[in-house]
Amino acid sequence: MQKIQRTLKLVCRPAALALALIMPWLAAPSAASAASDADYPTRPIRFVVPFPPGSGTDSTARVFAKKITDLTGQGVVVENKPGGNGFIGVQTVLSAPADGYTIFVGSNSTLSTNAAAFRKLPYDPIEDFAPVSLLTRGPCLVLVPQNSRYTTLRALIDSAHEKPGALNYGSGSVSYTLYSEWLNELANMKTTNVPYKGAGDAINAVVAGNVDFAVVDASGAIELAKASKVRALAYTAPRRTPLLPDVPTSAEAGVPDFQCFNWVAAALPVKTPPSVVQRVIALFNKAGATAEVQDYYRQQSNQLILSTPAEMRRYQTEEIARWKRLIQVTKLELQ
Repeated sequence: MQKIQRTLKLVCRPAALALALIMPWLAAPSAASAASDADYPTRPIRFVVPFPPGSGTDSTARVFAKKITDLTGQGVVVENKPGGNGFIGVQTVLSAPADGYTIFVGSNSTLSTNAAAFRKLPYDPIEDFAPVSLLTRGPCLVLVPQNSRYTTLRALIDSAHEKPGALNYGSGSVSYTLYSEWLNELANMKTTNVPYKGAGDAINAVVAGNVDFAVVDASGAIELAKASKVRALAYTAPRRTPLLPDVPTSAEAGVPDFQCFNWVAAALPVKTPPSVVQRVIALFNKAGATAEVQDYYRQQSNQLILSTPAEMRRYQTEEIARWKRLIQVTKLELQ
């Protein structure tokens, strides 16, 4: 028995010594990773935007990219990946390493509307992304051609009541279709959708008089309204905008619940380490608190609305539920 115990001691001693020697090396990667997370960012970051340059989402991404570059000394590149209902941009982010250096700057269409409007979505905006923050929110305008006989939203609604289905609206995406159908529901009217490839095309259709009305992003139409190339019947926010002080709010125009907004938010792949997610959140909050960013949005129709990740997630889920209900009620065909 003593011989067996002596043999075991001889076998175990080298093994224990070897283990003692390699333990620091086993621990090293996690220590290095922690240090790396704390130093983030140590190299350039890219913001992936699922829309072309010049879009509202792209503009927001560029404002924050510039300020985060200034704050960190690391370049932030905005990479536009338009097309495929935002799917191309989404897949670009989800297929990249989840290390905080590829950040999704998306909109309500990619982060909420698609979840309601598509029968089969190649991603899940809730399960596949870790929320960072809401960034901006922009009201819409209800537009008609400048020479339209409708000078108020009430006149448009009354006409739609007289001839259900006779009036048509232009829509540049699924989101704008849903906005217009929501107006139909709230005003108890029936109008016909004329789909276009993009929001700009829908606005151009109003300018040309090819549609009776359209619900569009305010930031893309305010200058046209100022130049009297289109007529704005309502602004879908609680208060009028100083950029178009004569345009009534939806409530003032007779449809108080019609408050719809396009919004932009930042998100990361869900597998991103929590410590890195927190660093990214801190960067966006710090950038949004600067005088330059605050001043920029004071002059825009879009509002700066930095949020916590929990607030962003709650807003997302509420929006998805709203549009799913509307699709069921209106029996809109899923994509």
